[in-house]
Amino acid sequence: MSFTEQYGAFAILVIVGCALYAIIMLGSRLVRPTVPSPLKLTTYECGVEAVGTGWSQMNIRYYVFAFLFVIFDVEAIFLFPWALVIGDLDGTTTPSALFALVAMFLFIATLLEGLMYAWKKGVLQWD
Repeated sequence: MSFTEQYGAFAILVIVGCALYAIIMLGSRLVRPTVPSPLKLTTYECGVEAVGTGWSQMNIRYYVFAFLFVIFDVEAIFLFPWALVIGDLDGTTTPSALFALVAMFLFIATLLEGLMYAWKKGVLQWD
């Protein structure tokens, strides 16, 4: 299969996907009941009337915890493929198994250093 044929197959897939999306949306619009009313246009949140403004101040610690979660979640994502590949490496492959092992320990050490820094700064303390 040539380079242009691959793009042609991809273009056909995109066109079919867009057409299917348009057909589903049009079918949904034709089938659903349309009964507009002022009550349907009001803000609804758990059955309670909205009182006051929608703005509220959040504690920065929520963002820090979320950021730390993402960092360690990404670490786990990098560990799984590495664990699968390290078994196939030996002395004749490039890179060697020892190089891959040292690289992963450096990666984990860097993340642990970040965790220790966050712990030392008191970021992980929940008041």
